Amino acid sequence: MFNKSLPEIQPQILAVKLTNKGERSVKSRHPWLFSDSVEKINKEGNAGDISIIFNRTTNKPMGVGLYDPDSPIRIKMLHFGGGAKLDEAYFSNKIDAAFKLRSDLLDTNTNSYRLLFGENDGFPGLIADVYASVLVVKIYNEIWFPFIHMIFPKLLEISGCDTLVLRLSRGLQTNKARLVDGEVLYGVLKSEVVQFIEHGVKFSAHVIKGHKTGYFLDHRENRRRVGRLSKGKTMLDVFSYAGGFSIHALAKGATEVTSLDISAQALEVAKDNGRLNKHKGKHFTIAGDAFDELERLIKEGKQYDVVVIDPPSFAKSKREIVVAKKKYAQLARLGAQLVAKKGLLVLASCSSRITADEFFQINTETLKASGRYFEFKDKTFHDTDHPIGFPEGAYLKCGYYTFS
Repeated sequence: MFNKSLPEIQPQILAVKLTNKGERSVKSRHPWLFSDSVEKINKEGNAGDISIIFNRTTNKPMGVGLYDPDSPIRIKMLHFGGGAKLDEAYFSNKIDAAFKLRSDLLDTNTNSYRLLFGENDGFPGLIADVYASVLVVKIYNEIWFPFIHMIFPKLLEISGCDTLVLRLSRGLQTNKARLVDGEVLYGVLKSEVVQFIEHGVKFSAHVIKGHKTGYFLDHRENRRRVGRLSKGKTMLDVFSYAGGFSIHALAKGATEVTSLDISAQALEVAKDNGRLNKHKGKHFTIAGDAFDELERLIKEGKQYDVVVIDPPSFAKSKREIVVAKKKYAQLARLGAQLVAKKGLLVLASCSSRITADEFFQINTETLKASGRYFEFKDKTFHDTDHPIGFPEGAYLKCGYYTFS
């Protein structure tokens, strides 16, 4: 029984004809249809109206999406290859398919994962994360309000969670459905800070006021790997946020770890996460701008056996791409000076507008210019609970570089 009645909004059915460009997009199974691809609609649409795409020539259904009158991406596609009835059975099958993709991860000592990854799982603008027994759903788009009464019960059932927390993007803070960011829609939330396990390491998520749904799950496998590689070593975690890499390193036997982030509040969370785990290493924190602090550490002659640099997205729009590339090069240059002999440098990017090839090329060219001999040991991408369903969905890339 939900703690409040979920919205009961009856969506309209829209008949949509596209331009040739739009039809090519649907045939390629891309989830976004921009406004300039829409040629004709039989009536004025509202957010969440079911949009049936009809072929220009045959007049047969090509796919089904949800209409969004307030976005340049006018239709978010859900189904391709004909028509579909968007009922409980439809959404249940899609959620079952998403859960199945996570089965290998759930066989590990991990009880936190992304159950729905937006467009990549066929739910554009909707994220569902599990932290132990708490399900946190973040909605970025009003198009989902007519359907959550069908989706939420299934998510609770398949995840086995006994609490559901709703998070809303800033643009949805005021909405006609009277949904509130941070409200507990199902069950009881004993604490805003929810403890969970990631490959045997304990963490916490601030599910009401934390970034996104409370934590960043996408680097899970990289964190585990860095933890293992940090045993008996010193480690620097740059843009550490809640200390994901730091805590794995401490838990796996690092002798000394330094977490660096601009947010003093995030560093307090990192300290708390460190205290959740048994370790003998020392945990230092530095609050400040990463670029400035790295320069300072270099001047002081500091070096670390393992350096991880995982910045936030530098290119959220096209116009930021050039500057973003310069920032990635700058971080690679600074990182190379902070890695000790026989050390490891881990460079990551979550900017989808910077391709993996571009990112790794920037790193290689910058590290070559450093004058130090290095080897490009490996590159990694998304963990299994962050599947890639379309080109723009591929944002995470991570490179491992060892130095002589």
